[in-house]
Amino acid sequence: MRRTAGLAAFAVAAATAAALPLTTATSAQGAPSARPDAIGAALAGLEAHPGAARAAEGQAFVARETITDADGSTHVRFDRTLDGLRVVGGDLVVHRGAADGWAGVSQTLAAPLTLGTDAGIASATATRAVLARNARNARTAGIRGDDAAESSELVVDATGATPRLAWQVVTGGTQADGTPSRLATYVDARTGTVIRSEQQIVNVDGTGQTLYSGSVPLSVTQSGSTYQLKNAGVRGNTYTTDMKNAEDSILCQLFGSGCATGTLITSTTTTFGNGQNSNRATAGADAQYGSNETWDYFQTTHGRNGIFNNGTGSYNRVHYGQNYVNAFWDGTKMTYGDGDGVNFGPLVSLDVAGHEMSHGVTENSANLTYSGESGGLNESTSDIFGTMVEFYAANANDPADYLIGEEFDLKNHVGFRRMDNPIADGSSPNCYSSNTKNLDVHYSSGVGNHFFYLLAEGSGAKTIGGVAHSSSTCNGSTITGIGRDAAGKIWYRALTVYMTSGTTYAGARTATLNAARDLYGAGSVQQNTVAAAWSAVSVG
Repeated sequence: MRRTAGLAAFAVAAATAAALPLTTATSAQGAPSARPDAIGAALAGLEAHPGAARAAEGQAFVARETITDADGSTHVRFDRTLDGLRVVGGDLVVHRGAADGWAGVSQTLAAPLTLGTDAGIASATATRAVLARNARNARTAGIRGDDAAESSELVVDATGATPRLAWQVVTGGTQADGTPSRLATYVDARTGTVIRSEQQIVNVDGTGQTLYSGSVPLSVTQSGSTYQLKNAGVRGNTYTTDMKNAEDSILCQLFGSGCATGTLITSTTTTFGNGQNSNRATAGADAQYGSNETWDYFQTTHGRNGIFNNGTGSYNRVHYGQNYVNAFWDGTKMTYGDGDGVNFGPLVSLDVAGHEMSHGVTENSANLTYSGESGGLNESTSDIFGTMVEFYAANANDPADYLIGEEFDLKNHVGFRRMDNPIADGSSPNCYSSNTKNLDVHYSSGVGNHFFYLLAEGSGAKTIGGVAHSSSTCNGSTITGIGRDAAGKIWYRALTVYMTSGTTYAGARTATLNAARDLYGAGSVQQNTVAAAWSAVSVG
């Protein structure tokens, strides 16, 4: 996307005592949480090592996620239950080496669970004790309205030195600073004594009916009888506002002060939008979904904690200006126009959200200067990661491809740019030349985009996301790609470790070669392909 006024444009798997059989099922969410072989191997390992499993009658494990290292080692995370009750603090990670060898368990549970699971007091008794305690502590804790129980569940509280059967009573209210309160209090289910309390910021599961991505899950915040399009306690509390088609003042554009924030988008239900432009929350749902997926991509794939890598969030503004065919990042937030309604719709597609947030990642890492070759690399970085977000999201309504902005291109659905053949837009070169530095950064990015496509997918013709792609090389060579995952990790490491504000295309070649060496070894297929892909776009 373009910039304006100097801104960045756009299991259940069960295991009890070692002698008992293991069975395989799905995760608690109802879908397989990891490769069955990894889960099964981890469970078999627990069965073979009952001491590590803290084997106990009535115990079972629910697979939550699997991490597979580059060398094939696996780390399967399980939640634990006892007689069907959640064991709070009983989660564990089973480690297996590259050759499927047992590598131990990470957990805090010190010994087998031997307690009974029959409560001595009723749920109502525990709830009354909690509400009375909340009333006494309201003045000192600063929580208002925390006088009604939302839920009560019998659990095993294994967070302390001695596991105890407990009622978990959850109450809701408002903290002193206006933040929602969700207080979970644990009451000994035998004696009625309050064990402990923990603050849980309220997160509500919502749904967005988007323009481009269909029906998507959203984390929204309840405020009284309404819901806000805002993450609470996750993803840096990112939220989305409606600019009501207003624009920033000249003072804001020039000096960054007095900028309008827009109106926080709300709904009377947990659903935002209706999939049509007629509902102003629809574009907001797209933007919020896009920022969520981008946050999750960087955190999951690269271990980055948000744009600023410190857990701090940003926010989105939609419905900016009149017939504004653009989107931008300005250092604190993403802003999206509605398009002209004829050739382009609202610019809130998934790859554009990833593009804009990635400008923030670049700004807070290499901080590539937004002019010359470094400016082209800046734009290319956003196209690369915007595309990787699209693949990460794996949304069937917006199949991932290497076209940028095809969803809001109302007439041709080819978007603003394409990475397999950048020159298709008439201005972005496939091959580097001495004139590359003189081009607009949205066009000089073509060289970096072409390099990345060749590195990930290789040369030749193929169909990706239902779209025909075809990429040739500038030196007549044939490239075999190393895959998107490896290519993305190489580019991210190059950006965050080796690139600086003035990096040129030659410097980017060196940076990515260093990154590939770090990640995959000197002389590896990945490093050799990096060299070949740069040569294929005439960066030698």
